[in-house]
Amino acid sequence: MTNPGNLPGMGVDATVQAQYSRLVERVLDYCKLAVADLTVEELCDTQGRRTSSIGFDVWHVLRTVDNIIHFAFDREQPVWLAQEFDKAWDLPRVEQGTNLTADEAYDLVFPSPEEFNRYIEALREAVVPRIADMSDEYIQTFQLFRPWGEISRMEAIGHGLIGHANGHLGRATYARALLGKPGLPY
Repeated sequence: MTNPGNLPGMGVDATVQAQYSRLVERVLDYCKLAVADLTVEELCDTQGRRTSSIGFDVWHVLRTVDNIIHFAFDREQPVWLAQEFDKAWDLPRVEQGTNLTADEAYDLVFPSPEEFNRYIEALREAVVPRIADMSDEYIQTFQLFRPWGEISRMEAIGHGLIGHANGHLGRATYARALLGKPGLPY
């Protein structure tokens, strides 16, 4: 294993599990950076109800990671519920943003970056090693994921936790630029 140019987090083993666990960890790192220097008002800013807030995009990414790894894969309680973030943040218990109308999403109020960090770190502890420890058989298992259909867990991680998440983080980068803040280090 080599680390090209000594970039942080680069050069992990060439297995699906090692790559995916690091890529998901990087998504969590970017979530942390997306909210790091914002006020609650900036986290909730929808640019005059024209776009999702940074808080919404990051919350949606975190909830998607949590739900796919815990509930969709194994019908286990997500970290969101197990650690009662839904109550602490006064946000939906089960909904992760996918089925909200634009107005419902615009109306959500998100907590401080420090609170986001508590959820991000709880997910990092629960999810990253879990992906790294998945067997080939487990990660290659096909199951029904709504609305995608029958796909492998590998594809669910690649699409839902990495590809989809980075789309939302791109929106957060753009919203940060509109607030005069630096973007994420893609």
